Amino acid sequence: MWKAIDETLARPVAVLTFAQGFPRISQVVTAARAASRLTDPRMAQVFDVEDGGGQAYIVFEWVAGDTLTDLLTDGPLEPGRACSLVSEAARALAGAHAVGQAHLRLTPEALCWTRSSGIKITGLGIDAALAGDGLTGPAAHDPAIADTIALAGLLYAALTGYWPGEEPTRLPAAPVSDGVVCTPREVSADVSSAIDSVIVRALLQRTTRQGAPIQSPAAFADAIASVAPPVPLPEPAPSAPSGHSGRGGDRGGYGGYPSNPNDADTWQTPGPSGTSPYPERRQSTTSGGGYRGGQYAPAPYPGPERRGTSRVLIAVVVVILLIVIAAVVWAVGLRKSPTPTANGGGSTTHSKTGGTHSSTPQAAALTPAGVSTFNIYGKPPGDTEDPTTAVNAIDSKGTSAWATSDYFGSPAFGGLKTGTGLLIDMGKDVKLSQVAVTFGPGVTKAEIYLGDSGPSLATSSTALSSFKSVSGLVSATGTHTFDVSSNATGRYVLIWLTSLPLAVNPSASIVAQAGGQKIYQGLIYDVVVRGTAAH
Repeated sequence: MWKAIDETLARPVAVLTFAQGFPRISQVVTAARAASRLTDPRMAQVFDVEDGGGQAYIVFEWVAGDTLTDLLTDGPLEPGRACSLVSEAARALAGAHAVGQAHLRLTPEALCWTRSSGIKITGLGIDAALAGDGLTGPAAHDPAIADTIALAGLLYAALTGYWPGEEPTRLPAAPVSDGVVCTPREVSADVSSAIDSVIVRALLQRTTRQGAPIQSPAAFADAIASVAPPVPLPEPAPSAPSGHSGRGGDRGGYGGYPSNPNDADTWQTPGPSGTSPYPERRQSTTSGGGYRGGQYAPAPYPGPERRGTSRVLIAVVVVILLIVIAAVVWAVGLRKSPTPTANGGGSTTHSKTGGTHSSTPQAAALTPAGVSTFNIYGKPPGDTEDPTTAVNAIDSKGTSAWATSDYFGSPAFGGLKTGTGLLIDMGKDVKLSQVAVTFGPGVTKAEIYLGDSGPSLATSSTALSSFKSVSGLVSATGTHTFDVSSNATGRYVLIWLTSLPLAVNPSASIVAQAGGQKIYQGLIYDVVVRGTAAH
């Protein structure tokens, strides 16, 4: 795969050439010619195909944007956005199927989001021909089922960050239980049961209470629309000048293919051992090519063009940044200076969660009388979630932690229960203003409850209903301050956890695993309760 310039239209293109003796040239060329007949802008366009004259090649649209794998770098997508993105891809593939074409190798690297034109699907029919894939199961006899299963895999990946398919990708493989891939809801508590059912019906071709297996891209798009309110995708930005991606750098490419001929490390989609899934693919780190009037001619690739104005622009940006930094420092210093009020004192401060609260006067830190675990859904229930370490959360040291048990394969307690908690006994009824909790690494989902049910009631699965939620569910990491505005009072403060982060092996700074499954564990290093005694 080469990056080249169409010198007639002055635009970048991708050119696929073949090694001598590559065994599937005719299949790839046939697939490319079929794909060239599609005009849907959501499909990467095929501009030219040639298999004569001793050098076969295919000229594609150069897709400048982020693959789904790139979009998941910082974690799973918000469910509404994930559903909208994959639903749009399903609609595009439904159009291709309507004219007798299928993708047959749809992976996270083949679905792109571009600023210039929204979603792009690359490799329609071509990627499967390159890889020489053989389908199994129902998909072997029905391309519509094959692409529907793959679309469900894309939505699974977008919602969980794991890839449930067999094709090699840069995403980690989805967890498996009893030889079957775990459902997305078993992996992430953020996935609703309705969306989970749609994915199961398409990905695993199972009948659920919501309906029969989903077996076409059009039906899959309709099913998504029935369970997920449409979330508009970002409007495409105006097209960038030719030869540039419009994102400040050359991040373009053709799906999982190379995005920069000067960077050998980005030229292939890694397989299981870091190899390309297309072993015959040619690579080059030194040359690109010109595409002139229907002929592709390799030519020196000079790399990104550098103009003298670039240095001037960089200098201007640096100066602006310095001015902004100076202004921010001045503003922070000004905010730290107390502003006298009418009665002689007080100031407004920012909380750790980004909101503001009055610190006139600041509520005092209260001293807990005791602590226990609140494992009402445990086996056995009660003070049974590693109770020996619970005291670490209130010892004010911040160097040791209460740790939940280890859970395997899913942040939602391995699918065993919906939550667990740490119950802090304040010794008397209190009215809360803040609860600051220092969590361990990773994202923990938690909320704060207040009530009068002590440890003796923690053996009842209905005990949570006797508490009042005083600070809603958040995704927290590090020290998080829960602001409480409720006037509720109670003796016991409950920190209720609903989703756990990945456990990390501290000696190696790597995610802990057991039996091939990732381990999830919650940690609380410190809790500071602020408020007043109830009158």
